[in-house]
Amino acid sequence: MVTGNESVLVGVRKYDGSLSAQWTATRLGEDEHGVWLGTAQGVAVSSGSGGWTTRFPYVMLAPRGAWWTATFCADPGPEVYCDVCTVPEWSADGTVLRMVDLDLDVVRPRNGEAHVKDGDEFTEHQVTYGYPSWVSTKALQTCAWLMEGVRRDGDGVEPFVSEYRYWLGLIE
Repeated sequence: MVTGNESVLVGVRKYDGSLSAQWTATRLGEDEHGVWLGTAQGVAVSSGSGGWTTRFPYVMLAPRGAWWTATFCADPGPEVYCDVCTVPEWSADGTVLRMVDLDLDVVRPRNGEAHVKDGDEFTEHQVTYGYPSWVSTKALQTCAWLMEGVRRDGDGVEPFVSEYRYWLGLIE
Protein backbone atom coordinates (compact mmCIF):
# COMPACT_ATOMS: atom_id res chain seq x y z
CA MET A 1 0.00 0.00 0.00
CA VAL A 2 1.36 3.40 -1.00
CA THR A 3 0.58 6.38 1.19
CA GLY A 4 1.32 10.04 0.86
CA ASN A 5 0.01 13.50 1.49
CA GLU A 6 0.37 15.16 -1.88
CA SER A 7 -2.19 17.72 -2.95
CA VAL A 8 -4.40 16.74 -5.89
CA LEU A 9 -6.63 19.03 -7.95
CA VAL A 10 -9.88 17.20 -8.70
CA GLY A 11 -11.65 18.55 -11.78
CA VAL A 12 -15.08 17.33 -12.83
CA ARG A 13 -16.63 18.57 -16.06
CA LYS A 14 -19.95 18.07 -17.76
CA TYR A 15 -20.01 16.41 -21.18
CA ASP A 16 -20.06 19.82 -22.92
CA GLY A 17 -16.83 20.79 -21.12
CA SER A 18 -18.42 23.15 -18.58
CA LEU A 19 -17.28 23.00 -14.98
CA SER A 20 -19.25 20.71 -12.70
CA ALA A 21 -16.98 20.89 -9.61
CA GLN A 22 -13.34 21.45 -8.75
CA TRP A 23 -11.51 21.23 -5.42
CA THR A 24 -8.21 20.28 -3.87
CA ALA A 25 -7.90 16.97 -2.04
CA THR A 26 -5.06 15.13 -0.33
CA ARG A 27 -3.71 11.90 -1.77
CA LEU A 28 -4.02 9.43 1.12
CA GLY A 29 -2.74 6.33 -0.62
CA GLU A 30 -3.48 3.52 -3.00
CA ASP A 31 -4.69 -0.06 -2.70
CA GLU A 32 -6.16 -2.77 -4.91
CA HIS A 33 -9.31 -0.65 -5.39
CA GLY A 34 -7.55 2.47 -6.66
CA VAL A 35 -6.32 5.81 -5.35
CA TRP A 36 -7.87 7.28 -2.20
CA LEU A 37 -8.18 11.05 -1.77
CA GLY A 38 -9.23 12.87 1.39
CA THR A 39 -11.10 16.15 1.68
CA ALA A 40 -11.53 17.91 5.01
CA GLN A 41 -14.55 19.86 6.17
CA GLY A 42 -14.45 23.49 5.02
CA VAL A 43 -12.63 22.99 1.70
CA ALA A 44 -13.70 25.39 -1.05
CA VAL A 45 -15.37 23.78 -4.07
CA SER A 46 -15.79 25.73 -7.33
CA SER A 47 -18.65 24.93 -9.66
CA GLY A 48 -20.34 26.26 -12.76
CA SER A 49 -23.11 27.61 -10.54
CA GLY A 50 -20.85 29.31 -7.99
CA GLY A 51 -19.41 27.18 -5.26
CA TRP A 52 -19.60 26.00 -1.67
CA THR A 53 -17.46 24.68 1.13
CA THR A 54 -17.53 21.05 2.18
CA ARG A 55 -19.82 20.44 5.16
CA PHE A 56 -18.13 17.24 6.38
CA PRO A 57 -14.93 15.30 5.69
CA TYR A 58 -14.95 12.56 3.06
CA VAL A 59 -12.72 10.26 1.08
CA MET A 60 -13.02 9.65 -2.62
CA LEU A 61 -11.92 6.51 -4.41
CA ALA A 62 -10.72 6.86 -8.00
CA PRO A 63 -10.66 3.27 -9.31
CA ARG A 64 -8.47 2.22 -12.22
CA GLY A 65 -10.22 1.85 -15.56
CA ALA A 66 -13.78 2.11 -14.20
CA TRP A 67 -16.60 4.48 -15.14
CA TRP A 68 -17.25 5.73 -11.60
CA THR A 69 -15.85 7.32 -8.49
CA ALA A 70 -17.06 6.68 -4.95
CA THR A 71 -17.22 9.14 -2.08
CA PHE A 72 -17.52 7.91 1.50
CA CYS A 73 -18.63 10.62 3.92
CA ALA A 74 -18.38 11.29 7.62
CA ASP A 75 -21.64 11.91 9.44
CA PRO A 76 -23.91 13.77 8.61
CA GLY A 77 -23.15 13.13 4.93
CA PRO A 78 -24.42 10.13 3.01
CA GLU A 79 -22.51 6.96 3.79
CA VAL A 80 -21.73 6.29 0.11
CA TYR A 81 -22.14 8.58 -2.92
CA CYS A 82 -21.04 7.16 -6.28
CA ASP A 83 -20.76 9.27 -9.41
CA VAL A 84 -21.10 7.61 -12.78
CA CYS A 85 -18.47 9.31 -14.93
CA THR A 86 -15.92 8.69 -17.63
CA VAL A 87 -12.82 6.79 -16.51
CA PRO A 88 -10.91 9.13 -14.17
CA GLU A 89 -7.66 10.29 -15.79
CA TRP A 90 -4.51 11.38 -13.99
CA SER A 91 -2.03 14.00 -15.17
CA ALA A 92 1.45 12.65 -15.86
CA ASP A 93 2.75 13.95 -12.52
CA GLY A 94 -0.24 12.65 -10.54
CA THR A 95 -1.31 16.08 -9.27
CA VAL A 96 -4.52 16.46 -11.30
CA LEU A 97 -7.45 14.05 -11.59
CA ARG A 98 -10.07 14.71 -14.28
CA MET A 99 -13.33 13.07 -15.29
CA VAL A 100 -16.61 13.86 -17.05
CA ASP A 101 -19.76 13.62 -14.93
CA LEU A 102 -22.46 11.55 -16.62
CA ASP A 103 -25.15 12.70 -14.15
CA LEU A 104 -26.24 9.36 -12.71
CA ASP A 105 -25.43 8.95 -9.01
CA VAL A 106 -25.91 6.00 -6.67
CA VAL A 107 -26.43 7.15 -3.10
CA ARG A 108 -26.61 5.09 0.08
CA PRO A 109 -27.75 7.23 3.00
CA ARG A 110 -26.85 6.29 6.54
CA ASN A 111 -29.14 3.52 7.72
CA GLY A 112 -30.92 3.54 4.37
CA GLU A 113 -30.98 1.66 1.10
CA ALA A 114 -29.19 2.73 -2.06
CA HIS A 115 -31.07 4.63 -4.74
CA VAL A 116 -30.31 6.27 -8.08
CA LYS A 117 -30.23 10.05 -8.10
CA ASP A 118 -30.44 12.42 -11.10
CA GLY A 119 -31.90 9.95 -13.58
CA ASP A 120 -33.95 12.81 -15.03
CA GLU A 121 -30.81 14.90 -15.51
CA PHE A 122 -29.14 11.97 -17.29
CA THR A 123 -32.13 11.62 -19.64
CA GLU A 124 -32.13 15.35 -20.35
CA HIS A 125 -28.37 15.54 -20.93
CA GLN A 126 -28.38 12.58 -23.30
CA VAL A 127 -30.22 14.93 -25.66
CA THR A 128 -28.78 18.33 -24.63
CA TYR A 129 -25.14 17.19 -24.71
CA GLY A 130 -25.61 14.53 -27.37
CA TYR A 131 -24.19 11.57 -25.48
CA PRO A 132 -23.20 8.89 -28.00
CA SER A 133 -25.26 5.72 -27.52
CA TRP A 134 -22.20 3.77 -26.32
CA VAL A 135 -21.61 6.37 -23.56
CA SER A 136 -25.24 6.17 -22.43
CA THR A 137 -25.10 2.36 -22.46
CA LYS A 138 -21.87 2.30 -20.43
CA ALA A 139 -23.30 4.81 -17.93
CA LEU A 140 -26.46 2.74 -17.42
CA GLN A 141 -24.47 -0.50 -17.05
CA THR A 142 -22.18 1.15 -14.51
CA CYS A 143 -25.14 2.52 -12.57
CA ALA A 144 -26.74 -0.95 -12.39
CA TRP A 145 -23.43 -2.48 -11.21
CA LEU A 146 -23.04 0.20 -8.53
CA MET A 147 -26.60 -0.41 -7.27
CA GLU A 148 -25.68 -4.06 -6.69
CA GLY A 149 -22.27 -3.23 -5.23
CA VAL A 150 -23.41 -0.80 -2.55
CA ARG A 151 -26.09 -3.06 -1.04
CA ARG A 152 -26.19 -3.51 2.72
CA ASP A 153 -26.24 -6.62 4.88
CA GLY A 154 -23.33 -8.48 3.33
CA ASP A 155 -24.74 -8.42 -0.19
CA GLY A 156 -22.48 -5.60 -1.34
CA VAL A 157 -18.88 -5.76 -2.52
CA GLU A 158 -15.74 -4.05 -1.32
CA PRO A 159 -14.79 -1.29 -1.09
CA PHE A 160 -18.44 -0.37 -0.42
CA VAL A 161 -18.95 -2.66 2.60
CA SER A 162 -16.26 -1.68 5.07
CA GLU A 163 -12.80 -1.12 3.55
CA TYR A 164 -13.48 2.59 3.05
CA ARG A 165 -13.66 3.05 6.85
CA TYR A 166 -9.88 2.79 7.16
CA TRP A 167 -9.36 5.66 4.72
CA LEU A 168 -12.15 7.78 6.19
CA GLY A 169 -10.57 7.30 9.61
CA LEU A 170 -7.42 9.04 8.35
CA ILE A 171 -9.22 12.38 7.92
CA GLU A 172 -12.01 12.37 10.53
